[in-house]
Amino acid sequence: MFNFDDANTKGKEAMDAMLKNYAEIAKGFQAIATEATEYSKKSFQDAVAHMESLTGVKSVEGALELQTNFVKGAYEGFVSEATKLTEMYADLAKSAYKPYETPAAKASKSAGVPAATAA
Repeated sequence: MFNFDDANTKGKEAMDAMLKNYAEIAKGFQAIATEATEYSKKSFQDAVAHMESLTGVKSVEGALELQTNFVKGAYEGFVSEATKLTEMYADLAKSAYKPYETPAAKASKSAGVPAATAA
C-alpha cells in the first residue's frame, strides 16, 4: 500500500537536497564572476600603466622592448587566468552533478545498464 507519510518525507528530502545544490551552484557562478571581474580590472589597470610608461620612452627600441614585455606578460596572465577559470567551471560541474550520481547509478542498475568504468 502507498504510504503518504513516506512519500511526503522523501519529497521534502529531495526538495531540500535540490535547493542546497542550487545554492552551491549559485555560489560557484558568483565565485567565477568575481574572479573574472577582478582579472578584467587588473588587466585594465595594467594596460593603463603600460600606456603611461610608453609615453615616457625616448627611443623606438625602448618602446619595442616595453611593448614586447607587456604583451608577453599579458599573454601569460591570460593563459593563467583561463586555466584557473576552466578549473573553476570543472569543479562547478562536478559539484552540480554530485547529488545525481547515486540516483543515476541506481536507475541504470535497475534498468540493467552496466555501470561506467574509468579507463
